[in-house]
Amino acid sequence: MPNPRHASALGDLQPVARDTFVSAMSRAANGVHVVCTDGLAGREGVTVSSACSVTAEPPSLLACIHHLSAAAEAIEHNGVFCLNVLSAGQRAVSEAFAGRIDGLEDRFSVARWRTLLTGSPVLEGAVAAFDCKVDHMLTEGTHRIFIARVVAAWEGLDLPLVYSRRRYAGIELE
Repeated sequence: MPNPRHASALGDLQPVARDTFVSAMSRAANGVHVVCTDGLAGREGVTVSSACSVTAEPPSLLACIHHLSAAAEAIEHNGVFCLNVLSAGQRAVSEAFAGRIDGLEDRFSVARWRTLLTGSPVLEGAVAAFDCKVDHMLTEGTHRIFIARVVAAWEGLDLPLVYSRRRYAGIELE
């Protein structure tokens, strides 16, 4: 049972400044993912670094997507998505789905795609792809958190693309 005096003292703590938080988080090494959906609400995709497994039984994962992203709205309505783990050679795919390529009308044109069970786009050449059905959605601050059941998975052969200190990097395994 928590100590009531300690709990009330913690309630007075204020969040760290946004810039301090963002700068410190940039030091973390994160995998780079493109989350895609397709269905009645349309075909959308977005680059994210905040995604991880939740549990192996049942197989599930979560992805955090900015609430203003067209992909977040489409995933909410379609109820499905595919989490594509980008390979070290897929930096251009990350840039396209992050909206960093001027004049690009169709982000999906930068790569080849297929589908598994849900109809969500699966990136060819990805390190892995997790085809998912949304079980829960939460909103925290500026982001929607989608917790989803993995209904199909695919594994590639390459090593993942990593993002740290606001730069892309590859990794080497020993």
